[in-house]
Amino acid sequence: MAAENPSTSSIPLVLRELTVRYGDNVAVRQLNLTVRAGEIYGLLGSNGAGKSSTIKCVVGLVPSAGGDVRVFGRSPIADPLGTRRLIGYVPETTLLFDALTPREFLEFVAGIRGMTSGEATARVVRYITAFQIQSEYEQPIATLSMGTRQKVLVIAAMLHQPQLLVLDEPFSNLDPRTVRIMKELLTEYVRGGERGILFSTHTMEVAELLCDRVGILDHGQLKGEGTVNELRRVVDGKGETLEEIYLRLTVSEEGVREAVRQLTVR
Repeated sequence: MAAENPSTSSIPLVLRELTVRYGDNVAVRQLNLTVRAGEIYGLLGSNGAGKSSTIKCVVGLVPSAGGDVRVFGRSPIADPLGTRRLIGYVPETTLLFDALTPREFLEFVAGIRGMTSGEATARVVRYITAFQIQSEYEQPIATLSMGTRQKVLVIAAMLHQPQLLVLDEPFSNLDPRTVRIMKELLTEYVRGGERGILFSTHTMEVAELLCDRVGILDHGQLKGEGTVNELRRVVDGKGETLEEIYLRLTVSEEGVREAVRQLTVR
């Protein structure tokens, strides 16, 4: 397999027939998906729908059982280091080096990313000031709140200004002020029309407001894709909100009503 595909070299992310397996369990089934330049693409789905498996395959943490992944034309299999240089990743769980302080951890990340000390320090100062974590900057990560740990993960992902941001539930544990900053920041991040963002979330309201297009996963398969207006047309205009569209496309609407009926029986 070639390390780079010129036909996709300007496209942040292309997945073709991607399949991910864990033993006999197929988590992702022949998924076709493209994140365009200048776009925030929202990946929606219930627990176990295949969102995190897709994301982990993109960043090289889980091998594919079939299909192809291209990040600006590069293959994470044939060119893992070159591909990872282009990616900033916020995982679903806050996995950090607990014995380090945020300063030490971010210096470590900057070194891996090949950033100069001056460049990294200037960016870190801007982030920790905006996120209001100056007082926690020199404290061991093990002592920090989940929200502060999440802020450190976000800074680490964005520090080298990657061409593709891959964010798995990035707003988890963040306070409303930081969530608002993140929404504005991500919108600005792709405004130049060259970068892309793959954004996984359970929060339909966030996806509807923030994402240019969304893909709805169910049991590892893409059930619908497009702008909210395009998805409304798919369900014949019967879904006013993204949540309603999601429930219709995943055939969950009646199940939700039945669950509520069962729980409210007197």
